[in-house]
Amino acid sequence: MSRPPLAKPLADPLESSLDRATLRARLDRLDRHLLLGVCRFHSRLATRILSALTRLGDPASWAVVCLVLAGSGGEGPKNARLLAEAAIGAVLLSQILKRLWNRPRPAASGLQGFSALVESPDAFSFPSGHTAVAFAIAVALAGAGQGLGALMLALAPAIAISRVYLGAHYPLDVLAGSLVGTAVGLGVRALAG
Repeated sequence: MSRPPLAKPLADPLESSLDRATLRARLDRLDRHLLLGVCRFHSRLATRILSALTRLGDPASWAVVCLVLAGSGGEGPKNARLLAEAAIGAVLLSQILKRLWNRPRPAASGLQGFSALVESPDAFSFPSGHTAVAFAIAVALAGAGQGLGALMLALAPAIAISRVYLGAHYPLDVLAGSLVGTAVGLGVRALAG
């Protein structure tokens, strides 16, 4: 009589959660190391430039751009609608993810040798909302005329860099924000299609 094949042992849920915890701890250490590396490049001029870029990513700035587009002729109203849909979608998705992840901002982490150059708009950092909105708008408006699409595609990574430089986010926060924003922007384009 032949024996039945041995079944694979079930994965130990405790072991897999330890693996996730270990991975998360390693990513957190890498993120902290990268953030402190960026801090070495702080200068008065760079801080002024990157502070201005971050302000361009604020909701009030996007609202002004949206109103200007809506009031212009040609493709302006259509682009204003794409911008608004992308921004709203990215804000909603990034805020949901922030509350699911609950990652504190770098300023709240007690990281030695670090101080943020900007106040944080909320308690959670993952993913970066500014970055998600900037990338969602850039992708939604990619190909828009009069250089608007190209301008937004150049502005999105600059806003992402500014968020790390100013200490509002860790590098992985902006990477995740760029992915969230890209997905939202593609969704908006597909729905507008």
